[in-house]
Amino acid sequence: MSLYFNLCVGIIILSLLSSCSSQKKSESFSRLSQLEEIAPQAESKTYQAEYHGLTLTDDYHWLRDQDYPEVNDNPVLDYLKAENDYYAKFLTPHKSLVDTLFEEFKGRVDETDTSVPWQKNGYEYRWYFKPGNEYKTWVRRKLDSDVEQVFMDENLLAQGHEYFSLEDWDISPDNVYLAYSVDTDGSERNIIKIKNLINNEYFEDELINTTGSVQFSQDNQSLIYSLLHKDKWLPLSVNVHKLGTQQDQDNVLVSELDESFYLGFYVTSSEQYLVLTTGDSDRTEVSVASMADLNQAPEMLNTREQNFKLEVDHGNGYFYMLTNDTHLNFRIAKTQEGQLEYDQWQTVFAGSDSRYFKHIQIFKDFVAIGQSIQGLESISILPNQGASHEIALPEKVASVGLGNNPEFSQQQVRIQYESMITPDSTYDYDVSKKTLNLRKARKIPSGYDKSLYTTERIMADARDGVKVPITLVYKKGFKKDGSQPLYLYAYGGYGIGMDPSFSTTRLSLLDRGFAFAYAHVRGGDEMGYQWYLDGKLDKRTNTFNDFVDVAKHLIDEGYVAKGNISIKGGSAGGELMGAVVNQAPELWRSVTLAVPFVDVLNTMLDGTLPLTPPEWGEWGNPLVSKKIFEYIQSYSPYDNIQAKEYPPMLVTGGLNDPRVTYWEPAKWTAKMRATKTDNNLLVMRMNMGAGHFSNTGRYGRLKDSAEEYAFALIAHGIKQ
Repeated sequence: MSLYFNLCVGIIILSLLSSCSSQKKSESFSRLSQLEEIAPQAESKTYQAEYHGLTLTDDYHWLRDQDYPEVNDNPVLDYLKAENDYYAKFLTPHKSLVDTLFEEFKGRVDETDTSVPWQKNGYEYRWYFKPGNEYKTWVRRKLDSDVEQVFMDENLLAQGHEYFSLEDWDISPDNVYLAYSVDTDGSERNIIKIKNLINNEYFEDELINTTGSVQFSQDNQSLIYSLLHKDKWLPLSVNVHKLGTQQDQDNVLVSELDESFYLGFYVTSSEQYLVLTTGDSDRTEVSVASMADLNQAPEMLNTREQNFKLEVDHGNGYFYMLTNDTHLNFRIAKTQEGQLEYDQWQTVFAGSDSRYFKHIQIFKDFVAIGQSIQGLESISILPNQGASHEIALPEKVASVGLGNNPEFSQQQVRIQYESMITPDSTYDYDVSKKTLNLRKARKIPSGYDKSLYTTERIMADARDGVKVPITLVYKKGFKKDGSQPLYLYAYGGYGIGMDPSFSTTRLSLLDRGFAFAYAHVRGGDEMGYQWYLDGKLDKRTNTFNDFVDVAKHLIDEGYVAKGNISIKGGSAGGELMGAVVNQAPELWRSVTLAVPFVDVLNTMLDGTLPLTPPEWGEWGNPLVSKKIFEYIQSYSPYDNIQAKEYPPMLVTGGLNDPRVTYWEPAKWTAKMRATKTDNNLLVMRMNMGAGHFSNTGRYGRLKDSAEEYAFALIAHGIKQ
C-alpha cells in the first residue's frame, strides 16, 4: 500500500475526527487545583453507634459542639478558622475578579430604589433606600396629607450588629403603635419590640424567643405572636401579650405538644378572623378565632386525623378553603360562618390533573386565585357575580404571584411578575376593565437590553421515562455546539418550585458566555403536588436522578459539553449537590454547595435536634424502620463520599444556622478532603456571625454572590 494512500486515509480520518470535535467539543477540561499551602486536615476520631443491628461510623462526629447551640469548643473553632483562612488564601489572588463582579452587581442596583405605595387604614405606606444604605427606610403619610413620617429605619436598627434581619411588623388599628421583630444573629429567634409612633418612645416590654410573626388585636392593646421552645427552634404556642405587661403573663391561645408539627397563625383578608394552623408536610389542622374577642375558644375547621392540607381565608360571611382532601392538586371550597363542619363545605372549583391551585385571597367583590397550569404560573379572578377569568400575562414562561394587597375592599389586584429576561415588575390589575397597569419595573442603572437575551423551556427524559422541565436563558448568539459553559441550578425539596425568575447577578454569567438553566426536578411542585410527592421519602432519589438526567440531556442537545457544567444548590438543594457529585462527578466543572443538608442520616437519627421531628415527614424516620435507615444511608451525601476523583467544590455554612447546622458543611468538607483522590480545589466559607441566610443587607449578599460566581468563573478558566 502506497505512502500516498496511507497519507490520504490519515487526512480523511483526521478530518472526520476534527468534524466530530466541532460537533461535540472535547470532554477534557482542566480542573481548578488546590492551593500550594497545605489544606486544613480535620482530625479523624472514630465514633460509632448501632441502629437496627447495623453499625454507623462517623469519624467527624466531634465537629458538633456538645454545648450546641453554643459553640465554644476550641478544636472545633480552630478547624473552622483554619478552613476560613484557607478560603481567604484562595480568594486573595483573585480579588480583582471578585471586585469586578461586585461592581457589576452593584452597578445594577438602583441606589434609590423605592416600593410602589400601598394604602391601609387611612395611610399610604412605602419603603425606600438611601444611596449606600444596606437596608430599607419605611415611611407613611395620611391620605389627606403630603407629609411623610419615618416610622422605621432598618439602618438604625441594624447598627452594631454583624447580622440583621427584619422579620415582620404591624401597626395597631388606631395607627398609634408599631410592633416589629428582628433577628440579629441569624438564629431566627426574633425579638419583638413595641414603639409609640406619636412620641417615638419604646415600651419596656420586649418579647423574646419568637418566630417573628406579629399582629395587633382589634382593641390596640394586645399583640399576637408565636413563642418558640426555649431550647428548640419550634413554635410552642400562639400567645396574646397585653401591652405594658411581662411576657410570662401572656395568655396562650393554642399550643402544640407534638414536635413533628409546626404551629403558626395569620389574619384573614377580611381581618375578622385569626387563623391558627398546625401541621406537618402532609396535613394541616386549622382553627379560627374571632379578632373581636380573642378570649373565646377557637373553632375547629378540621382535625389532623383527616390527613389533608388546608389553607383558609375569609370574606363576605364565608370561609374559603384551599384543600387537597379530594384531589392532590387541591380544590377550592367555601362554607358560611357558623357552618364550619366538613360536610358543609361546598366545592367552588374541583381539583384537576392539569390545574394546580396554590393560593387564594378573598376581596370584597372577588376572589384571586394563584395557580399553575401544566407547569406554567397564572392568576385567575372569580367575581362574586359572573364567571372566572385568567389574567392575560406578557409572557408564557414567567413567574407571577399575588403581591401586597392589604385592603379588603380594593378593586385592583397587585401582582408581582418577572421572567428569565424580564426584570421583576409590579402591576395593578383592574378587575372590571381586565387591564394590567405597570406600576414599577426594576431599574438597572448600568443598563439592560432585554432584546440581547433569549429564554426557552425544554423537556428532558428522566431515566424512568418522566419528562422533566428545564428553563434556560442565554445571550443571543449562544452556540449549541457544546463549546460554551453552562450554569445549572436546582432545589427540589419541600414542594418549593423554582420559578422562572429574573436575576441581575446572573447577567454577569450570561455576558461571559454562559447559559443558565433551572432543572425543575421532582421534589418541587412545578408540575403539581404529585411532582413533590415523587421526590420525597422513599422516592427521594428521583430528585438526584432527574438532575443528572437533565445535565445529560443538555449535553446531548449541544448546550454544553460533558465536564463543562457548573452547578449550585442550597439547603435541600445543597443535599442535591452532594448527591449528584457522588453519583456523577465527571459531569461538573465546579460545584457550590450552599448551607448544604448533606448529613441526612445522622440528622434524621437525632430526635433531640429541634428540626428533626418535623422533618421525618419529608425524609422518613430511620429510628423506627431499618428499611428507611438503609434507604437514607444509600443516598445521604456524607455517607456516600468515596475514594475517587471529585470536581472543585465551594462549601458554605453559617455558625448560627438553625436549619442546616454548621457541622454538616464542616463534616462534609473534612471527610471529602480526607477521602477524595484528586488534587482539585475544595474550600469552605463558614460565616461565623450569621445563620441559614448568610450575609444580610443588599450589598452584603452581593459580596457573597461575587465570591461564589468568581469561584465558578475561575474553575472555567475565566479570570476577568
